[in-house]
Amino acid sequence: MQFLCKEYQDGNPRVRSLVTETRIHLVPSLNPDGYELAREAGSELGNWALGHWTEEGYDLFENFPDLASALWAAQERRLVPHKFPNHHIPIPEHYLAEDATVSPGTGHGGRAVTGRWCLTRLCLPWQVAVETRAVMAWMDKNPFVLGANLQGGEKLVSYPFDTSRPVSEMPAAAPRPPDDYEDDNPELQETPDHAIFRWLAISYASAHLTMTETFRGGCHTQDMTNAMGIVQGAKWHPRAGSMNDFSYLHTNCLELSIYLGCDKFPHESELQQEWENNKESLLTFMEQVHRGIKGLVTDQQGEPIANATIIVGGINHNIKTASGGDYWRILNPGEYRVSARAEGYNPSVKTCSVFYDIGATQCNFVLSRSNWKRIREIMAMNGNRPIRRIVPGRPMTPRERMRLRMRL
Repeated sequence: MQFLCKEYQDGNPRVRSLVTETRIHLVPSLNPDGYELAREAGSELGNWALGHWTEEGYDLFENFPDLASALWAAQERRLVPHKFPNHHIPIPEHYLAEDATVSPGTGHGGRAVTGRWCLTRLCLPWQVAVETRAVMAWMDKNPFVLGANLQGGEKLVSYPFDTSRPVSEMPAAAPRPPDDYEDDNPELQETPDHAIFRWLAISYASAHLTMTETFRGGCHTQDMTNAMGIVQGAKWHPRAGSMNDFSYLHTNCLELSIYLGCDKFPHESELQQEWENNKESLLTFMEQVHRGIKGLVTDQQGEPIANATIIVGGINHNIKTASGGDYWRILNPGEYRVSARAEGYNPSVKTCSVFYDIGATQCNFVLSRSNWKRIREIMAMNGNRPIRRIVPGRPMTPRERMRLRMRL
């Protein structure tokens, strides 16, 4: 924050452009209680887990609704997208209750059970933290596009899905050539935006001074990133109910986890070097929010249409417009067939091109009113039965006259 303010005041054109054209939200700590505990112990006396949980004992990163499992269950029943959405999945009502309990994840050797966390034969209740509720409300209030949660204890970038999908729930897929960067793991389920997430992760890792220098292995185990500094969360540390998965499936925001370094609490003398290691990466990552397409969805009178759905061909994950009818969709360079749909309007389709240079392509939509709402009302009055066409010259039956009067 200090860097952005100082460079802006000094006239740095890159920072001025970023600050002027981007709404930047910074949260110093999602878990201030845990931070205070770890800060008091310091790097030498503390351990890796100290400060990871809140004062009440919650792991905030795994305390969100597990929407991925709900989506996959709906896919198994062929309910997506007609009866179950592939985006903006609602939060389950039971999760919002004051005394709600959740299952935080499957992890290694554990199994998620509704309302409880089970490891071998021990089951413990797991409640929704007040910090989690606050973050979810914050996400619903602001139309975030790109996000990152900064953590320590490792040096890599992790992207969704964090949840591993049981093999029995995996959809049949056509064979594809082996990926040089990811092992053949049957429990890995890629997001529809997998290529975009990889681009975002690489944009950070490649600009970092040491993140891709993994020849010595990872901080605690072998290198899981194949010397790239990036990894899908479910491959590295599978867990359900993560903030990244929730953000992707409940909002428009693409969120990643950035692990800044092996030491969670580096000494004061080391902070300057840690900042230099990450400075360019942070700037490059924030600039990626301006890659893709953006625009307005309005009616023929120029009035904005909120909650319109933006559909990108070939990517089975949609987004919605904000209250002002505006939208932003991060995409890799290429040509896309994009459509806008809204209740009570005819859809509009156009081709939008995304280029390698930073700067989102403007792609606006104007939707015309549809008659389908009135047609559905008439069908409902007719009991959703086919309406007989009136043939000129043929006298109407009394029942047909009555139905015509009801419709009029």
